[in-house]
Amino acid sequence: MILVGIESDDTAEDAEWLVRKILGLRIFDDTDGVMNLSVMDVNGGILVVSQFTLMASYKKGNRPSWFRAAPHEISIPIYEKFCSLLSEGLGRPVATGVFGADMKVSLVNDGPVTICMDTHNKE
Repeated sequence: MILVGIESDDTAEDAEWLVRKILGLRIFDDTDGVMNLSVMDVNGGILVVSQFTLMASYKKGNRPSWFRAAPHEISIPIYEKFCSLLSEGLGRPVATGVFGADMKVSLVNDGPVTICMDTHNKE
């Protein structure tokens, strides 16, 4: 499962970089139990869910602000581009949530791995 938050200054190039990183990221165990395989190597599937709340700012006060989250006219095309590129690279469709909907999504995390990737911090 990939939770995607899009900021106002994100671009299609950020989506392209993220797709390359995700498809090559070695996060699945090989036969020796070492995280050495990518989603491509294990013929895995991907669910992409838009999650603007990832862009929460919590520096001032106790109520989060989402001023960093991109408005729909920016975020929807980038989200759609991201999903399209991910499907193309994976060689099959990725599952998606409904953009902007109030969804109930369940995740069973099989292992202690959660990775936060920020396209503004590529190095």
